[in-house]
Amino acid sequence: MKRQIIPIVLACILIFSGCNQKNGKKTRAKSGEVKQEEVSIKVDTLAYQKKLIALANGDTMGHWPNNLRSYPLDGAILPFKRIIAYYGNLYSKKMGVLGEYPPKELWRKLNIELAAWKKVDPTTPVIPAIHYIAIVASGTPGKDGKYRTRMPAHQIDSALAIAKMGNAIVFLDIQVALSKVQQEVPTLEKYLKMPNVHLGIDPEFSMKEGHRPGTKIGTMDATDINYCSNYLAKLVKDNNLPPKILIVHRFTQGMVRNYKNIKLHPEVQIVMNMDGWGEPILKRSTYKLYIYKEPVQFTGFKLFYKNDLKKAPNVMLTPADLMKLKPQPIYIQYQ
Repeated sequence: MKRQIIPIVLACILIFSGCNQKNGKKTRAKSGEVKQEEVSIKVDTLAYQKKLIALANGDTMGHWPNNLRSYPLDGAILPFKRIIAYYGNLYSKKMGVLGEYPPKELWRKLNIELAAWKKVDPTTPVIPAIHYIAIVASGTPGKDGKYRTRMPAHQIDSALAIAKMGNAIVFLDIQVALSKVQQEVPTLEKYLKMPNVHLGIDPEFSMKEGHRPGTKIGTMDATDINYCSNYLAKLVKDNNLPPKILIVHRFTQGMVRNYKNIKLHPEVQIVMNMDGWGEPILKRSTYKLYIYKEPVQFTGFKLFYKNDLKKAPNVMLTPADLMKLKPQPIYIQYQ
């Protein structure tokens, strides 16, 4: 019965929304200045809803599509385009593909992945991304005892330069360790003010109980995620930027707490990214348990060129495999 009822209900929602699209109106204060509280929402709401329904991939359990009426500002990337990202740090060959290859070879490999995704889903344009770990959890405490290292500006600039080679967007990723997002996110503000730069946060290395990073899996609460999205939303409003994307890594239940309290903004698009490595059956199970069953807004999926091959059947999931998921991930990350 659900298979018949749900498409009809969704169709009714689309028709209602299409007949009632509105753009928020800016109003002027007595001083003649435009109030910042009211921002026009210009996204095509009908196209947005249709794409969310398509990404739900026929889910009949009521989890997806999620937030059908939470519309982004004009200029939003998601869900209209799929992001294909290369992840890592330029100082380390072990942290991801970014540190393993020189820029030209990196782009040769990334272009192969882009082509594969274009082929498997020609209805969704793809855009490349460089996902760079700008604040790295460390095994040593450092001068302030926070067990994290902030990358120097010249290295972040190098990541931006690599992205520019392929007209890619950039994600700056934060592993707070014994610090907090409130102390770390503002250190990247000059970059986050750039229209093509977005943010990633990694609860795995958020050590709220004081453990050394790497000794146990860390955690973030909805309040941490809300701080980041509030911060990004303010940057968007204050600097007249297109919507920002916030990537939140997750592969355990405890990594993200109180997901129902995560707040959405027209200025920010939140992606819950399935970040665990392992054999295909384990990765699919993790995605179902912690991404599918606890919907926030958009979903991502991480693939490991090396770690995913460590156990039988020693294969990495393909784009065609990921397109079978419910929902289909709109952000794909390669490490």
